[in-house]
Amino acid sequence: MAHTPAIREVVLHVENQKGACGRRSFLRRGVFTLLGLSVAGRYGLKVAPASPVAPQARAKAVIQIWMWGGPSHLDTFDPKPQAGYDYTGPFSQVSRTNVEGIVIGELLTELAKHADKYSLIRSMTHGVNGHETASYLVQTGRMPGDRIVYPHFGAVITYFGTSRSGASSAGLIPPYIVLTEPQGRFSEAGFLGPRYKPFATGGDPARTPFAVEGIITPGTTEIQQRRRRELLLQMDTLRKQLGEDPQIRELIQAEEEAYDLILGESGKAFDPTQEPQEVRDAYGRNTFGQSCLVARRLIERGVRFITINYKGWDTHKDHFTIMRRKLPEFDRALASLVKDLAERGLLDSTIVLACGEFGRTPKVAWEAPWNGGRHHWGHVFSAFVAGGGFKGGCVVGESDDKGAYVKDRPVYPTDLIGTIYQLMGIEPTASLRHPQGFDVSLLPSKEEGTPTGGLLTEIIA
Repeated sequence: MAHTPAIREVVLHVENQKGACGRRSFLRRGVFTLLGLSVAGRYGLKVAPASPVAPQARAKAVIQIWMWGGPSHLDTFDPKPQAGYDYTGPFSQVSRTNVEGIVIGELLTELAKHADKYSLIRSMTHGVNGHETASYLVQTGRMPGDRIVYPHFGAVITYFGTSRSGASSAGLIPPYIVLTEPQGRFSEAGFLGPRYKPFATGGDPARTPFAVEGIITPGTTEIQQRRRRELLLQMDTLRKQLGEDPQIRELIQAEEEAYDLILGESGKAFDPTQEPQEVRDAYGRNTFGQSCLVARRLIERGVRFITINYKGWDTHKDHFTIMRRKLPEFDRALASLVKDLAERGLLDSTIVLACGEFGRTPKVAWEAPWNGGRHHWGHVFSAFVAGGGFKGGCVVGESDDKGAYVKDRPVYPTDLIGTIYQLMGIEPTASLRHPQGFDVSLLPSKEEGTPTGGLLTEIIA
């Protein structure tokens, strides 16, 4: 039986495969594992999370725009034009939005047209100024250090989605995807294990082709891939002789589904060139803009959680020079994503979240070697939320007149994550079963001493 190297490895390995999962289960999973794809969504997981009665889901999916490095809240969603040049730098103006009384950074002119579709949280806080600790805290709701590696909230959402429905509505496409590089600061799956680790696409969607790892082979055209497939079928004598054997049939099915993901309609979900030129232009012909467009395409196909790992916000030096390039790119793509989701009837069921691990120092570091830089600042920062049951046109919380500390309504990472869980139909007080046999609550309780301001009920529609 002739096979590609990956499929041949499955066949050779299965001859000696023993253990609880057995030959049939291994055959069904092997091709996808070797291709580097998650199998949780395709075949379902026989798990039963310990959970109270789940709330009614308002949202079906989440797009997390992870602004790695920490964006400045003063230059994005919490401008302080009255604070003076030492705080605003050259960005002393604001953009007035289409919602009376809400202003945002002066370079966010496209987002200003759609403020009725999103809400801003201006009082995010945790007080941590280190990248690793703050990243872990903002994405798990927990402080590190108690010997348990907690899962990213995307892994938790994937866990509950697959365990309740038995399969992802995305079909062959993994249910939890990162565009494009892994975040790398901690294991997103945590103690849930590798089944819940996201599939990182690699590649660059702004380049043609978008070389998604395991789907697109660099340097190989689609025509070449199809010819190789046809040649393999012609040489596959064992398929013809033993095609009725149940285990061979399952291997054939797994192989065909793998090729469908590579060459069929499922794989096209990752291809932004399927979109009209004017749509691609609207998002911006850059990595972030095209990542947002691919995220929308994946949402249309039922993917449950997408993280866009958007680097470049750690601007200790030459902050304003970098922001003059980065903020218009961010503004254009995020505004297009929100507008596009709304026009396609998807915003009501899709949460869009944009934030980093902290903010940046309100006072500008003008001295050498920083030359107008901003440093880490975890005392107060901002988050953007839209869709999936979140109201539009609202602001939660307030920072002081310099944007240095919370003035009103502190919002902690556990509050934001818990609200997203609730909108996704997951009870925030539910528990997960640790592999060592004990239950772990999704979020820390008050008894654990973790500060909380409460769920964001004021912006739940």
